[in-house]
Order: sequence, then structure tokens, then C-alpha cells
Amino acid sequence: MAHLQTFDYIILALYFGSMLVVGFLTMKKAGKNASEFFLSGQNMPWWLLGFSLVATTFASDTPNLVTGLVREKGVAGNWYWWAFLLTGMTTVFIYAKLWRRLNVMTDIEFYEVRYSGKPAAFLRGFRTIYLGLIVNTVVMANVILAIIKILGIMLGTDPLVSVIGASAITVLFSAVGGLTAVIWADFILFLISMAGAILAAVVILQLPQVGGIAGLLSHPEVVQKMSVLPDFSDRDALIALLVIPLAVQWWSTWYPGAEPGGGSFTAQRMLAAKNEKHAIGAVLFFNFCHYAVRPWPWILVALASIIVYPDLKSLAEAFPNLPEHMIRDDMAYPAMLNFLPAGLFGLMLASLFAAFMSTIATLLNLGSSYMVNDFHRRFINPNASEKQLVRIGRLWTVALMVLACILALNLKSAVENFEILLIIGAGTGLIFLVRWFWWRVSAYSEIAAMIIALITALYFKLIHVPLWTMLTPRELADGTLTLPESLQFTSGTQLVISVAITTVGWILVTLVTPPTSEPVLRRFLEQTRAGGPGWRHVVANAKAEGIEIAGSDETWSVPLGIFCSVIGCIAVYAALFALGALLYRQYVNASWLAAVAAIASIALFAAWKRVSR
Repeated sequence: MAHLQTFDYIILALYFGSMLVVGFLTMKKAGKNASEFFLSGQNMPWWLLGFSLVATTFASDTPNLVTGLVREKGVAGNWYWWAFLLTGMTTVFIYAKLWRRLNVMTDIEFYEVRYSGKPAAFLRGFRTIYLGLIVNTVVMANVILAIIKILGIMLGTDPLVSVIGASAITVLFSAVGGLTAVIWADFILFLISMAGAILAAVVILQLPQVGGIAGLLSHPEVVQKMSVLPDFSDRDALIALLVIPLAVQWWSTWYPGAEPGGGSFTAQRMLAAKNEKHAIGAVLFFNFCHYAVRPWPWILVALASIIVYPDLKSLAEAFPNLPEHMIRDDMAYPAMLNFLPAGLFGLMLASLFAAFMSTIATLLNLGSSYMVNDFHRRFINPNASEKQLVRIGRLWTVALMVLACILALNLKSAVENFEILLIIGAGTGLIFLVRWFWWRVSAYSEIAAMIIALITALYFKLIHVPLWTMLTPRELADGTLTLPESLQFTSGTQLVISVAITTVGWILVTLVTPPTSEPVLRRFLEQTRAGGPGWRHVVANAKAEGIEIAGSDETWSVPLGIFCSVIGCIAVYAALFALGALLYRQYVNASWLAAVAAIASIALFAAWKRVSR
């Protein structure tokens, strides 16, 4: 465990002071009305929103998650989240402009713009509680868990003290300045976080135990973990790490920050943009930085940690102050930071605080926007004044922080929590993609998807027993015998089964329940100009009544959007792997991958001009 020196204290004081200054400078503007507090007046430029999104997803738990994946599954384990690039690119080129055209306060307000009647109202209220309270609290708790481990390892701080100290400044900053403070602070926080991550990786690689990049790449335990692709001869690893994420996970699961079609804080940033072009540019910039720029400093530190802390026993012995249930592979990242010298140690601690504050501040603002706009104003007091809404938003900011802190003290691992969130949202992703382009999707469809996904998730996480064991001999059921690994419920198997059950379920419910009313469908189509063959029924019915839906004769932009999404994925993946090959000293591979990235980027920006038009 390292100790803070005078220089470290100076860096931390400057950091926390600057964050409070940003919060108080934006306080007056944020307090004007709900739109300013939650959407910055819908006047933000693409580059600032892009930085904000990158900073938000640069949470304090993200390097821990990456480290846990690398130590447990190798570098290829990152395909669990690298696959979400496909989601991100479709959001850029298909959905970003649709969100901006909605002109709503939150993505949950979407439900009463797209659907009709009591089912739409119920769905909006239910999703407010489900996302605003439950899921949002779980995600924040995961980030707080990371800061507990970071402070416990780097400073020897008790978990309760870590929670109170880390949350106090963050909740004050968020409640005072609103989204404008969050976005401007994100710009600063990302620069600090990225600088700290890169400098930490450089210093850690020079440790005598690691022996520089040459020593790292030649270590026998590290060599087994270095490949960016899973072993193709290992069928189970190939299916779990590559096939399922790329073939199923990216479109079928809902995860905060990587929602199919956009949602949560991604939708919030698109809604806060000046116009459609700025919404598209913000999400494109985010996806490039998120996947191509950030991962490698974390990956290098994770690989180095395998040499220094080869197993959980070595981590437990090094940090006996942490509770036993928190000793997991994800804590190896902050463990490695104890080797940093004074000054850099303080900068790295500040950068991790920056990552923590950025994510928590966004989630607090997002969660309070749900509770104010989609719960209080919609169901409690529709006539509340703008000042009252801002005041209630600040109260919810504090309440959500308290709930997340309580939950964080009982969590274990970033990787485990990541898998739980994936399985809870399994099967719901497809509906978020097609609801914009198929008129028949209704509120009943989404309600069914949520209920079925939740039931299957609870079954897998609480019961654990495959259904077919009920038909097997008693010895198999009572554990005397065990199922072959191919028949056991791995996380990948759970995901695929959940997706299949949920998808079939909500489609059947869609076909047997009443559709959304025609007037609501026509208004939605006219407002978003989503278009395509899925709306022909609505357009034809309107024409039969002598009604022309504005924009219904426009050329459908989705085919071009899909083309741009593919090119964008090629560009980002090529850039990601080119940087990896360069760090691995594979210069020939790095050169041709960089060439592919450059060519794809040129083609992408040429096509983007047509998309933005």
C-alpha cells in the first residue's frame, strides 16, 4: 500500500477544487428550468457531447472490468464489450437523428410518443422505476464498488469511509450544476483520466518484475493471454468469447451505454445536441474513442498484473484490509497502481476519481431526470413549476446516491455484475431496434419483453438447474453425478436461451394484442420520418382517408446507414488492432491494419455526408 506525499495532496486538492468550481459556475443556469438542468438547453456541440460520453463510460470500474476479463479469459475476453461497437455504429448512422427529432426530455418519454393509451402510460411508469431506480442504482453501485476497491488498495481506506468520501463531492457537484456541469467537467475528467492511464501503463511496464515491454511479451503466463482472438481450436472459448457476442449479444441485450438503438445517457446526450448533425457526430466520436483509443493502457497493466499477482491468493495476502468477498481478479488493476511514484500516484488517484465522478454524475442526473420528468411530472404533479422540478431533481440526486452506496457495500466483482446486467436485458435488444421501423410493435410488446427477460434471468441466477435435469436420474439431480460441460448452463448458454425465449415471446404477444392507435402512429412517423416498408400499412391507411403523412415519400436512409455502420466498424476495429499490433511489436501487422483503418475512415466520412443530408 502506497502513501500520499505532499505533491499527491496538491494534485488531488487542485482536482477536487476545479470540479466544485465547475459545479458552482453552472449552478445559476442549471436552476432555470428542467430542460437546462437535464438537457443543457439542447444547445451542446458534438465534440463536447462526444467527450462527455467517452468520459462517462470511462468509469472507475471499467479498468477493473477489463483487468478481470484479461486475467480470467485473456485479451480476447474483451470481445464481451468490443462486440457492442456494432450497436454503437448503428446508433450513429441510423438512430441518432431519429432520437434528436423526437425532442423529448428523456428516452423514457419515448413510450408515450410511440405508443398509445393506458399500456403506454403503464410502460412509461414501469420503465421509470425499473431503469431510474433499479438498473441505474445497480450500475452506480458497480462503479462505487470499484472506488471502494481502489481506495482500499491504494490508501487502505475502510469501505464505508470510501463510500462516504467518494460520494459526498460527487453528489454535491451533480445536484448543483446539472447536466451542463457534468458535460464540461467530463471534458476535463477525460483528459485527466486518459493521461493517468497512459502514464501508469508506461511506469508499470518498467517495473523490475515486469522487465519492460520485452519482458512482458516474453513471460510464459502472459503469452497465453495476449491474443486478441480466442483460440479457434477451443470450441467453447470461441463460441463464448467471439461467436455469441458478435452474432447474438450486440443486438439482443440491453446494457447501459450500449443499448441497441441508443438509450439512457447516450440518448440524453443526443437529445442535448444542437441538431441532428451534432447528435450523429457526438456518438461517432464517442465510439471511435471508446473502442479504438482507450483499452490498451488498461490491457497492458492487466497483463503486467499476471506477473506480479498471479492468483487471488497473492492479492488477498497483499491487501488483508479488504473484505474476503471483494477479493477478485478485477482488483488487480488498482493493486498495480501502488507501484507508482509520488506525484504520478496522486495523478492516477485523481484520474480514477475523475472516472468515478464522471460516470456517477451522469447516472445521477439521468436517474433524477427519469424520476422528475417521467414519474413526478407525469403521474404526481403535472402542473409543477420549473423551479419545483429542478428542486425535486436535486433531492432525487441525493436519494439515488444513498441507495447506490448501500448496495455497493454488498457487491463482489465487476465482471459478475456485468454478466448479471447482460442476462437481465437478454432478448429485449431487438425490440429497441425494430420499434422505430415496424408499426405493429406496441406497448404490449415491450411489457412482454421485460417480463419474460426478467423471469428467465431470475431462473438462471437463482435456480441454476437446467430444466432437463428434472427428467434425469436422481444421482444427477442431487449432484452425485455432474452434467458434461457442453450441457451445463454457462453464461453464454444462458444468454442465447434467454434471447430465444424472450424474442419469441414478445413477437407472439405483438401479433395477438391490439396495435397502437393510428393517430399516434401517424404523428410518430411524421415527427421522426423513420420510413421504410414497416410503415406501409400506416401510410396506406392514411392515404385511404385522404391524409398525407409528411416525409413518408422520402428515400429510406436505413440501407445507407447499415453500409456506413459496417464501414465504421471496420475502421474502428482496424485502428484498435493496429495499435495492439504496434504495442506487441508486430510492425507488419500494425502497418496493414493502419492502412485498412485509414481507407475505411475516408470511405466512412464520404458516405457520412449523404447520411447527414
